[in-house]
Amino acid sequence: MGSCRAPGLPSLPARLPLQGGPVSYPKLHLPLRELRSLFRQQLRVEMATTVAVESVEQARVLTEEVLRARNTLQQLRAEWVEALCLGLQDLKASEVCAARAGRPTVFPFLCALPEKELAELLLQTLQVLPPQGESLLSLAQQLGVRVCSRHAVRRQRLSSRVRALRERYHQYVRLLASDTQVEAPQLPRQYWEALGPPEAPHEQPWPLSVLVQLGKKLAEMLVETVRMPGSVAAPQGSCTLIPVLYHVYSFRSFRQIGILKPHPAFIELLATAAEHTLTFEAAEVPMLCPPLPWTSPHTGAFLLSPTKLMRSLEGTVQHQRLLDSCPPADLHGALDALTQLGNCAWRVNGRVLDLVLELFAAKGCPRLGVPAPASEAPRPPEGRLPPGASPAQKAEVRRELARCLKVAREMHSLRSDALYRLSLAQHLRHRVFWLPHNMDFRGRTYPCPPHFHHLGSDLARALLEFAHGRPLGARGLDWLKIHLVNLTGLKKRESLRARLAFANEVMEDILDSADRPMTGRKWWMDVDEPWQALACCMEIARAVRAPDPAAYVSHFPVHQDGSCNGLQHYAALGRDSVGAASVNLLPSDVPQDVYSGVAAQVEVFRKQDAKRGVRVAQVLEGFISRKVVKQTVMTVVYGVTRYGGRLQIERRLRELSDFPQEFVWEASHYLVRQVFNSLQEMFSGTRAIQHWLTESARLIAHTGSAVEWVTPLGIPIIQPYHQDAKVLIAGGMQSLTFSQSGDTSQKPNTLKQKNGFPPNFIHSLDSSHMMLTALHCYRKGLTFVSVHDCFWTHAADVEVMNQVCREQFVSLHSQPILHNLSRFLVKRYCSSASLRSPKHSKNLWMDKLRDTLKSVPKTGALDLEQVKHSTYFFS
Repeated sequence: MGSCRAPGLPSLPARLPLQGGPVSYPKLHLPLRELRSLFRQQLRVEMATTVAVESVEQARVLTEEVLRARNTLQQLRAEWVEALCLGLQDLKASEVCAARAGRPTVFPFLCALPEKELAELLLQTLQVLPPQGESLLSLAQQLGVRVCSRHAVRRQRLSSRVRALRERYHQYVRLLASDTQVEAPQLPRQYWEALGPPEAPHEQPWPLSVLVQLGKKLAEMLVETVRMPGSVAAPQGSCTLIPVLYHVYSFRSFRQIGILKPHPAFIELLATAAEHTLTFEAAEVPMLCPPLPWTSPHTGAFLLSPTKLMRSLEGTVQHQRLLDSCPPADLHGALDALTQLGNCAWRVNGRVLDLVLELFAAKGCPRLGVPAPASEAPRPPEGRLPPGASPAQKAEVRRELARCLKVAREMHSLRSDALYRLSLAQHLRHRVFWLPHNMDFRGRTYPCPPHFHHLGSDLARALLEFAHGRPLGARGLDWLKIHLVNLTGLKKRESLRARLAFANEVMEDILDSADRPMTGRKWWMDVDEPWQALACCMEIARAVRAPDPAAYVSHFPVHQDGSCNGLQHYAALGRDSVGAASVNLLPSDVPQDVYSGVAAQVEVFRKQDAKRGVRVAQVLEGFISRKVVKQTVMTVVYGVTRYGGRLQIERRLRELSDFPQEFVWEASHYLVRQVFNSLQEMFSGTRAIQHWLTESARLIAHTGSAVEWVTPLGIPIIQPYHQDAKVLIAGGMQSLTFSQSGDTSQKPNTLKQKNGFPPNFIHSLDSSHMMLTALHCYRKGLTFVSVHDCFWTHAADVEVMNQVCREQFVSLHSQPILHNLSRFLVKRYCSSASLRSPKHSKNLWMDKLRDTLKSVPKTGALDLEQVKHSTYFFS
């Protein structure tokens, strides 16, 4: 493309009106000396490459059996490390022979780490394999990626970079520390860049085929080398050795795949030993010091662990190429926003964590999102079928067995996820920590550590609070109360004043929940977001009991949610007054709830059909609610199909204990049809824009290109949907075939390109709005983080954040976004050089494409300035 800039788009500083007015960039609450000490601790963690964390799984009594099992494991691991080191030497020797014979080899990559470190990495992988095993392909790729990451850290450790990094970071934190001042206010990126020359050129990632081939050879060596006695109880040396891992084939989603499965004897040994330590890669754990500021597509986040600015599937290089071809200044807005999100300091909410751990140890509580252990899984049918069992009986038993195994797998996965999250929370409970961020190809932002962050479930969010507190001030307590009512979901259609009045009415329940969460009236348990509601009850209780509530220092994050944010962007793009009113772009006394509106329209259709005698419409009487339709309405704007919508509604209907389950399939089909009909009536303006985007993408894909565009913030985007290219890695215990679909050398996948463009374009707009809000809040000294279209800040600062949020939405949509997109696409695709179609069809496609791209949908007469006065735009 040469440059990322779309024709007609003003330069970035003009789009970001950050000049003028006072600047009050926030400081961290920690002094310089402590920040430098935290840097040294984080550096030690990353140089060690792994973090040992004590498990919160209830510790077993140290019986003789447990101690014997732990001793056996320790001895076996010592033997396995030796055996694996010898195996690696043999593998290297065979790879050298292959190289001499002119065959492909992974020898240089096998030498990337010392043999002992590689052996220990393999044993860590073995330790966390689930009982049902893992596909060889997935395991091979994971191993390859881990070796590559550790090699990158090792190279830095052995170079002079660590010393230079220490000196530079020690200067950098002067900008952030609570007890230092800098001459002029600067953004972290600007300050870091002024401290020294740019970073050394980054190391190119290893190709996906190399990662898989390397991982496959290591996995195969693990299977061949690691053995244990068939009976652990038998005396050493008197028992036959068996492989700890074995290779089987299994059907997953109608495809036969190779799986590496741990032997039941090994699973039993691990269960008996009940070791109390979990091992995480350094980049899987939140940071102990502020992350490095993002200064380029290759530099930022962790101190040593390599991190992509734009996350993508392994082997996908098109996003990186696009970012590298961009003028550096074009990315400053995105880089600064990601840095600001990562600079938010967090701490664990210890009171909530203690209650969750109590339930986790006591067989969980799925109703409250605390998964049950494997012992609570349904038991498969016992006993054999009678000799004369009919085929139908046998099929029923097979179905029940498959159901039990599926539920057991799901329960294991949920329990493991909760175990990792809670163990990390316990590990960090007395620490301050940070969550470095990066983004996906649409510009949506995510924390890099995967297990413990604020993007998770209700429970995950309730475990976190800001490390830096702010006095509530005059209105902060009111915002805490309103936030609590929002979390309950009980007053979604009421005004803020009514929500505040309701909170005051139920103050006894709030205080009872805070004081006696498990033994009192348990009001908090019967709301939409129970754990966050409980955490908020506790914060309100502390505030109202403080001598001066306005002076109470609150660490609690208060949220403001977009009102069906995708539809808000569509209504603003089309200047659609009717659609705008239904998603709160226009001022109103009470919030307009689009989900309730759709549910009401569906109920109208249901009553008409019930009168006509439609059986399913009669069965659904009393069951059509906001909750049943909400997910489908929310995701229609992001491209959900009728099939996907039906599955969403089916899940909601199955959650209703009094709904006749034999009608779920028929009812979900009926409801998804009526939801789509309702949306067609209510949002006709949105459909024109969706259709234009879809048709434009279809024609672009037919020319042989993937769809590209540039966000209003300057981020270049390309859709990573291409025809799969099959790559075969033959030999060994199993040939592996995997697909690479993210490379621009392959033809685009027309269906995915056209279906993906409308939702991806809207996602790129909501990410632009969030980043603009983040940057302007940072300028005003606010703590700000987001979960996509849900913005968080301190209770005292909600009104300032709300003002910034509305101003930036208006600023964003005051640009001619669709016309700028049209001009960019015409320039990018409507030239002979850009078409890959056969010669005789070029002119035909070019004319049709140009006509379509120039036919920008007409817009309505919505006055965007009214958004600034809409109380319920974000609320």
